[in-house]
Amino acid sequence: MKKSLSALVAALVSAGALSAAHAADIKIGVAEALSGGAAQYGVAIRNGFELASAEINAAGGINGNKIELVVADEQGKKEEAINVFKKLIFQDQVLMVFGPTLSNSAQAADPIAQAGKTVAFGTSNTADGITTIGDYVFRNSVTEADVLPETIKVAEKKAGFKKVAVLYGNDDVFTKSGYDNFKKALEDQKIPVTTTETFAKGDVDFKAQLTKIKASGAEAVVLSALLAEGAPIMVQARQLGLNVPFIGGNGMNSVKVFDLAKGASDNLYVGSPWSAANDTPENSKFIKAYTEKYKAAPDQFAAQAYDAMYIAAQALKATKLSGKLPADRAALRDALPAVKWTGATGAFQFRQVSDKAGKPAGYDAQQKPIVSVTKGNAFVIEK
Repeated sequence: MKKSLSALVAALVSAGALSAAHAADIKIGVAEALSGGAAQYGVAIRNGFELASAEINAAGGINGNKIELVVADEQGKKEEAINVFKKLIFQDQVLMVFGPTLSNSAQAADPIAQAGKTVAFGTSNTADGITTIGDYVFRNSVTEADVLPETIKVAEKKAGFKKVAVLYGNDDVFTKSGYDNFKKALEDQKIPVTTTETFAKGDVDFKAQLTKIKASGAEAVVLSALLAEGAPIMVQARQLGLNVPFIGGNGMNSVKVFDLAKGASDNLYVGSPWSAANDTPENSKFIKAYTEKYKAAPDQFAAQAYDAMYIAAQALKATKLSGKLPADRAALRDALPAVKWTGATGAFQFRQVSDKAGKPAGYDAQQKPIVSVTKGNAFVIEK
């Protein structure tokens, strides 16, 4: 009887039904928008995670253990992001969660992770206030507050404009936060605003706003938008003869703009720690690996996800995992703040932020932005 039982277990192991190796896998949740309008960011983000985790596993994993990604589509919707976070944290029992894609969704879902004492690590959330949710909330995406003033400063120097119009989405956490930070930067740099116009998610006709902007005499347009609206805005602006520079936020910084803006994407200034034109060894290695694997050029969002996986891996390597989830989740949270990493997006480290009451909360990225402008089908670094 004992012999037949041993034989059965051996057969199951060889068949893959039971495996000691799989028992030690480190399950990491990936909650990204893989469908809907935000998929133009979310798919690239997922690709970045998959590329990095495959490289880490091929190099021996985390102290001999392999990373297992549990990927879920949060569709770029707040309600779905909440559902996905609950499933990943409480049902799938992941060690941590990357995502969600949009700041709107992060504001809704990250409190779930904070309450469940599980790290939520954003790679594309740049709106104000995300990391003030709590000390389990991290991001390596540089905030709009850090990037936009530098973007405006470089754009003004290069394009020579004296007055601008502002156009922003007024029904989204990210685009409203972008507007607030653009407004402050323009005031600080004493750049006059000729008119401020708004739009909503799902709008397709922006000619009324753009006609007002053209009539105002603006010499540039400051645009806080996601690509779904931002690209058509640029197309319609050119159709109306509004051939002035655009200064965009994080939502416009994607190679997808060249496809979506249909030849009308020139003269768009954006800022980010990452640029395809930045030829550091780490970035060159990433771009080559990504292009070979996915037969497409990477963007900022793929690069930030790729680096985020390596940042998490450094923390995990410094963490003695016990196999008990609450303790391991807390240990990872404690190890992450000390990580310093130089990857595709350059030298990186965390800085802790405070909540509204002044108490220590989550962690933002500390990185220097690079400002680029679109020319043809490429982002060119401006200095």
